[in-house]
Amino acid sequence: MNKIKIRDDCIVGDKKLTFICGPCVIESEEHTLFCAEELKKLFSKFDINFIFKASFDKANRSSIDSFRGPGLEKGLKILQKVKDEFDLLVTSDIHIPSQANLVKDVLDIIQIPAFLSRQTDLLVAAGETKKTINVKKGQFMSPYDMENVVEKIKSTGNENIILTDRGTFFGYNNLVSDFRSIAIMQTFNHPVCYDASHSIQLPSGNKKTSSGQKEFIPILTKAAIAVGTNVIFIEAHPEPKKAKSDSATVMDFETLEKLLVDVEKIHLALNEPSLC
Repeated sequence: MNKIKIRDDCIVGDKKLTFICGPCVIESEEHTLFCAEELKKLFSKFDINFIFKASFDKANRSSIDSFRGPGLEKGLKILQKVKDEFDLLVTSDIHIPSQANLVKDVLDIIQIPAFLSRQTDLLVAAGETKKTINVKKGQFMSPYDMENVVEKIKSTGNENIILTDRGTFFGYNNLVSDFRSIAIMQTFNHPVCYDASHSIQLPSGNKKTSSGQKEFIPILTKAAIAVGTNVIFIEAHPEPKKAKSDSATVMDFETLEKLLVDVEKIHLALNEPSLC
């Protein structure tokens, strides 16, 4: 498998597990910096790579009235502060090709949203930055179809690719996780991420917002670790009920820490040398 060196202390696809974690959206500078600091303290207790995530613009919200974030310019300044003050790696998503070149000097990983995972111009523009690109598999796509996504990015000479599974549409307003997807996408020779937050989402389940079943996040996370995923994606918030985006699917910090205890045990058990 192609191992991706994000930084000397963070190699994605190596034996060490990687977590992408943070609030769904940048709610304010103060809130984002608080989350970054607290999550850094939390992850420092575990032998896990940590990449901070927060979106500067949620351009695909269900309702026109939904909170979208501060926008690209202000959002990048906040994410740069996260990097400068806490020495963290950061990721956020882009929605149009012109944004790729604007974010490349701040973001360590450029995320492509699931609904845009087939957009050729967007994938090529992201690939041309030579940054690591994390593409979420569209809920409407087969894992086999992601090989075409890989080829689009590789056409730019960029092989720093992560593929993320975030569930598959199952009827209306529901998603299911097929863990064969992880193994299938790993055959393309790139690290695979499991998005536990959005896999338990009930898209547009509240008509103007998405609902979710966050009680299943720990179960699905541990299952993904057991089948060998390289990266886990979980959105976390200090007060989920007050979250301005995806409040039904973000995890509180206390529950996240308890989950990480189990995650580390499972991952270590799978990777320790055989006694046979």
